[in-house]
Amino acid sequence: MPSEGSLDVKFGVLTGGGDCPGLNGVIRAVVTRGTTAYGHEFVGLRDGWKGPLEGLTMPLDVEVVRNILPVGGTILGSSRTNPYKIDSGPARVQEQMARLGLDALVAIGGEDTLGVAKKLHDDGVQVVGVPKTIDNDLGATDFTFGFDTAVNIATEAIDRLHTTADSHHRVLVCEVMGRHAGWIALHSGMAGSASVILIPEQPFDIDSVCDYVQQSYAKGHAPIVVTSEGAVPKEGTLSVKGGDLDAFGHVRLSGMGQLLEGEIEKRTGRETRSTVLGHIQRGGSPTAFDRVLSTRFGLAAIEAAADGAWGTMVALRGTDIVRVSLSEATAELKLVPPELYAQAGVFFG
Repeated sequence: MPSEGSLDVKFGVLTGGGDCPGLNGVIRAVVTRGTTAYGHEFVGLRDGWKGPLEGLTMPLDVEVVRNILPVGGTILGSSRTNPYKIDSGPARVQEQMARLGLDALVAIGGEDTLGVAKKLHDDGVQVVGVPKTIDNDLGATDFTFGFDTAVNIATEAIDRLHTTADSHHRVLVCEVMGRHAGWIALHSGMAGSASVILIPEQPFDIDSVCDYVQQSYAKGHAPIVVTSEGAVPKEGTLSVKGGDLDAFGHVRLSGMGQLLEGEIEKRTGRETRSTVLGHIQRGGSPTAFDRVLSTRFGLAAIEAAADGAWGTMVALRGTDIVRVSLSEATAELKLVPPELYAQAGVFFG
């Protein structure tokens, strides 16, 4: 294994979990800086942790990454594979790394991907993490790339829904991403002048939602209800359909928008339709903010590796890029605080 600050390190680079705009910006920065400044070599590991498990690779050099900054998704592919849920998974990762001649890993992902990275680091693998979650719910960083793009896409959709809602005097429900944290719903709902915003952190009362709907009509406006996919009703008020579990134990969510559509129409007598943005929020080119942030993260990751700061993740604090331990990075989710949700609530109805 290379010593601290050594040159000519051979890195494996992977992207895990859900894709989001900005992943290619990180890959581009890591490879370009690592190659030109330190003489490092890079191998692309395909489809998240499945790559190092099965030895799935692709070439990764400056020419490959030259024009990928504005491209959405990830050229490496992704998956929700968890080596620690597979027999001998961690050992297989290290065996494949040895076979490929890899000295270290750059893991780009959210709590699940970086949770695996943390465990591998504890097992002796040299790894640096880069935060990726479109939900913006990693507690150790102020913002993650992809979030700004998702909010902009959702806001534009809400703006468009307003005109259709007013034309047909309908209630329109817009479901956005957010399994455990409502950052996308909060930001896009506030920016899009929603009549009410529902987030996982604040269980909702369906009667209160219907009251806001009626208040909006009383003011002469057709209401827009923005809900996170993970929004939950107060206990005993509504039945929510569950789903299957993925490799990290998360329920595959679906149906909150449709549930609200039926309940609001039944309780208010107002024609209601739901729109689920789903993967539309993930796709397409990243915003300028996300291109810059992902680039800064990638550059900082290579500098962390050059300093031998294994087991760390780069993070945004204010306007600075800092390093935090993978343990801190994966310790807890960053949730919408009640006081911020209360600010949004001033405009409900």
